[in-house]
Amino acid sequence: MEIPATLLQFLGSLAAILVLAGMAWKLGLGPGTTIASEDEARVAAEEAFGGYEPRETAIARDGRGVIMRDAAGAIMVLKPHGTHLAGRILGSRASAKTERDGGEEYLVVTSGERRFGTVRLAIDDATLWSDRVNAIGWGRNA
Repeated sequence: MEIPATLLQFLGSLAAILVLAGMAWKLGLGPGTTIASEDEARVAAEEAFGGYEPRETAIARDGRGVIMRDAAGAIMVLKPHGTHLAGRILGSRASAKTERDGGEEYLVVTSGERRFGTVRLAIDDATLWSDRVNAIGWGRNA
């Protein structure tokens, strides 16, 4: 019995895909990290910026981002970066706005850093957090 060349090619490709998927699983690659609680957010904030102690935290409903504020008013944003979370304390170049999509309200934070980019969070009190971010640069001279 002769096996068609296209079937052999398909089976070889499938085997290669399965090997690569197994290697990715073994290396711990895959879906990004999520935050499920304020305690997890505190740990991630400490890893991103040692000494940062959030007093207020808003975790995205899907767990794929956090915005928080410490006692001094410094605002940090965390977002997935591979299998870890990347964080930035927002400076005067940061800005924020709210968006509605399908009945859900989102906070969209632009960090002011090109490499960190924008974070979109479905959170409660998105307008309040937007106002807080936009107030960071007020009262400062350019």
